[in-house]
Amino acid sequence: MTAPATDAILPTVNWDAEADFLLPPPDPTQRLDTSPHPQSVLTARDRHRLNLHATLTAAGIPPHPDDTKAIDALSTLDDTVALAVRRWLTAGSSAPLT
Repeated sequence: MTAPATDAILPTVNWDAEADFLLPPPDPTQRLDTSPHPQSVLTARDRHRLNLHATLTAAGIPPHPDDTKAIDALSTLDDTVALAVRRWLTAGSSAPLT
């Protein structure tokens, strides 16, 4: 059994030709979308849930795993109610809600 010729496996490079080794131009269909999104990708429910978790934790009340159902139920409420619940949790705190 003989080894294959290296010329058959690897391309040869002609260093004397002063050739420039350029990459092919990028395919526009494969580019990533880096433009900022005008709206949040989070739903209102997800935003409320994350804010409630953060507010509870900041208030020194780490959410218990059994609290998931209650947090999910509170997360379905509208913005006004969600803000009121968070305001009640931080009533003794001086940190503003955002």
